[in-house]
Amino acid sequence: MSRTEEFTALRPLLFAIAYRILGSVSEAEDAVQETWLRYEGTAAEPTSVKSFLSAVVTRISIDVLRSARVRREAYPGTWFPEPLVDDPYEDPARSAELADSVSMAALVLLERLSPLERAVFVLREVFGLDFTEIAATVERSEPACRQLASRARRHMAEGRPRFDADRREREELAARFIEAFREGDVDGLTELLAADVQVIGDGGGKAPAFPRPVAGREKVTRAFHAFAEMLSAADLVIEQHEVNHQPGMVISTADGQLLAVMALDVLDGHIQTFRGVMNPDKLAHLGPVADAWAVQARAVQARHERP
Repeated sequence: MSRTEEFTALRPLLFAIAYRILGSVSEAEDAVQETWLRYEGTAAEPTSVKSFLSAVVTRISIDVLRSARVRREAYPGTWFPEPLVDDPYEDPARSAELADSVSMAALVLLERLSPLERAVFVLREVFGLDFTEIAATVERSEPACRQLASRARRHMAEGRPRFDADRREREELAARFIEAFREGDVDGLTELLAADVQVIGDGGGKAPAFPRPVAGREKVTRAFHAFAEMLSAADLVIEQHEVNHQPGMVISTADGQLLAVMALDVLDGHIQTFRGVMNPDKLAHLGPVADAWAVQARAVQARHERP
């Protein structure tokens, strides 16, 4: 097998590692590309290509994350990861760990960790690497890696998100919500929401978003009812789609330009949290992106012009 073929076969795994460390599709793709350039430029043949490439992409991701954290600290408003609507990597033996680790809630929680803690946690808890390999990858001793992993687990356990276990039930609840949303069915919306439900948006200062979370069933219902009116006025399309391995929806214009991607956390048969990404920079990897401010202005104008 040629180096190109070996790398192509492992590319989904490398992206999966990089995305969980970075929380950014574009940065993960860049890290994977840099990994290929380093592999291509290596004269020696690694004993294990998989181990070698996994170590390289992890080190690159750690370095990228260190500089990215400075930018994220100055980020306007709430920061969310770039949404992942199609995950290229599958491992039936670790499907639960892979799905839970890539949820919006988990990736936000991972932001609390240092770059080294995050990398060690991802390699150990998500991909099941032993500490000998992790130590070689992050260039630390095994005892140091065990300590990093323990500290990361404690931080994650403090706020670890919980979801209903039955994926089919979660998807069905999301479908019911979207249908009620489209129809402007206020009662139908309300009964699907948890009492302490929250809506949180990431516009990055480049798209309309709530300046702070909207919390509570009554307030969230009113917000979605108003949003449903805007959907109708602007002729927007809402489609159900898995987002970061959780139920979600994609909102776009009639001509297919993306406006928002939203992930739903479902627990105890109700929607607990809506996390919406509207920042166009975070949607560009999914296709053409609409000017959200212009769409909002057209919707307001259309509503005023209605008899």
